[in-house]
Amino acid sequence: MQRYFVKQRTNGNRFLIENEDRHHIVKVMRMQIGDQIICVDQEGKQAVCALAEITDTSVVADVVQWEDKVSELPITITIASGLPKGDKLEWIIQKGTELGAHQFLPFSAARSVVKWDEKKAEKKIDRWQKIAKEAAEQSHRSFLPDVTSVITFKDLLVKSKDFHYKLVAFEEESRNGETSVFAATLKKMNKGDTLLIVFGPEGGLTDEEVKQLRDSDFAVCGLGPRILRTETAPLYALSAISYHFELMR
Repeated sequence: MQRYFVKQRTNGNRFLIENEDRHHIVKVMRMQIGDQIICVDQEGKQAVCALAEITDTSVVADVVQWEDKVSELPITITIASGLPKGDKLEWIIQKGTELGAHQFLPFSAARSVVKWDEKKAEKKIDRWQKIAKEAAEQSHRSFLPDVTSVITFKDLLVKSKDFHYKLVAFEEESRNGETSVFAATLKKMNKGDTLLIVFGPEGGLTDEEVKQLRDSDFAVCGLGPRILRTETAPLYALSAISYHFELMR
């Protein structure tokens, strides 16, 4: 069954679907009255629904059965990526959503080659959010990750105050054989805790950036003996977190 994140419920057991999702149901999937879909509300509650009405502007779906499935990680993870080149951030958002990330926070790092263009910001963010939405639907998430606008490194330090735990993945720690900080942090975390993990762009983070992160109570960690690309490291971290909290239970 197709899955849709729906913002509106007209009452406790009726969903109102509009815009692109309405187009997808009617024009792409060519569904009819009585066909079933899965609707997820803004609180993460999901239900099998049957199409009850189809109009030129909306689709109405009535709940057939509420589901009690858990597909979210027990901790809330934000991935902060130093703005990379090309479509690498899109890859991080798509695959990171599939792996359970809660939020993506791109930032302008000292070694970011790409410079953020505010004139194109709205279209970029809409595209990133659409990629996250499609990945969340495909991977049967019950939560739609948030993708923020690109922020400065200074703003990243300010936002970091809102998290229970903070890590920065630094290749020099991997080169030096550091192996314990990442695992030790996960062991300390409890259900509902928040974790911010910072990753540098292609050229990595500068020593000064790492110093400022340390001064802001970030723990600096390695991610194994191999040096990972900027688009690979977040996916490695999310996979390890999933293994720790979901497969080792």
